[in-house]
Amino acid sequence: MTKSTSRIAVVILNFNGKHFLETFLAGVIEDSYPHPVVIADNNSTDGSVAWIKQHYPAIELISIPENKGYAGGYNFVLEHITTPYALLLNNDVETTLGWLVPLIEELDKDPTIGACQPKLLDQRNRNHFEYAGAAGGYIDYLGYPFCKGRIFTSIESDETQFNSVSDIFWASGAAMCVRMEAFKRAGGFDPDYFAHMEEIDLCWRMKNLGYRILSVPDSCVYHVGGGTLSISPKKTYLNFRNNLSTLFKNDKGSTLIFKLAYRLVLDGVAGLKFLFEGQALHCFAVIKAHFSFYAWLPKLIQKRRQMSRLSNFRYTTTGIYPKAIVWSYFIQKKKTFKLLHWQSHQLEKGQSN
Repeated sequence: MTKSTSRIAVVILNFNGKHFLETFLAGVIEDSYPHPVVIADNNSTDGSVAWIKQHYPAIELISIPENKGYAGGYNFVLEHITTPYALLLNNDVETTLGWLVPLIEELDKDPTIGACQPKLLDQRNRNHFEYAGAAGGYIDYLGYPFCKGRIFTSIESDETQFNSVSDIFWASGAAMCVRMEAFKRAGGFDPDYFAHMEEIDLCWRMKNLGYRILSVPDSCVYHVGGGTLSISPKKTYLNFRNNLSTLFKNDKGSTLIFKLAYRLVLDGVAGLKFLFEGQALHCFAVIKAHFSFYAWLPKLIQKRRQMSRLSNFRYTTTGIYPKAIVWSYFIQKKKTFKLLHWQSHQLEKGQSN
């Protein structure tokens, strides 16, 4: 990457997203000025590279020789980034003027902030939060993710209820601002994941190293995304496999076996639900994910040990919802974040256990 005096670079990872680039790239460049925008192309086959060269010849374009997925693709391109911060942006995001300023300000305030995210609203339904990140991500004690503003398929409207800067557990990969020092120290994304859950895994590793993760709602973007509409058996497979792997790699060991056993049962229930709903391929995807997880165990043990050897490493429970979100949502019918009646005071102070 060309040397820049900017403190941040916007990095868009693209794979066959020419139609999104045509729609959003001009706005991203304008809204991000004077900070550089870099496009990393994941070996697209839809003419994306030719279109970028024709319409934006001055923009920095990094071509990745093969599709490495989200995790491997960003690991590849971030090796070329020289700014202290990098904003990892999906190609289907509409930005707003000055959106980078609040993120930079928060990162400059506190060197222990490893990552942060803007408020994510739905690009099509603009007064609602967006599925992929909403106002910031959390997990429950079994490793199931949810968001402030989105729990499972229940999505809240934005009524300024989450308009304060706050500590969260994970930042959305759709618009994730990382401190490059923290990103590298945590080992970057796990390339074995390919896609899905890699940002949760990274943020959990950062938190275990003592970093904070923030939601910065003064910065706002609109994400097209897909939510539950674009679920495929492959996505189901990756989500279940990578989520189990994330729990195994990053949770404290004293209760891990119990949690994994509980998770395998709940995953089995999810698989049966798919089957009864006539989605047999998704049921088989859950089964395949479990066998892949078992096959990965020797490698996951090694990764867990490798992280635990780093200085300042400490398994954290700060910001983890202490109950089962499945029970709270499906049985107790708590469909919004406020109804959980949970706010970690330690989390708000950015402390760790």
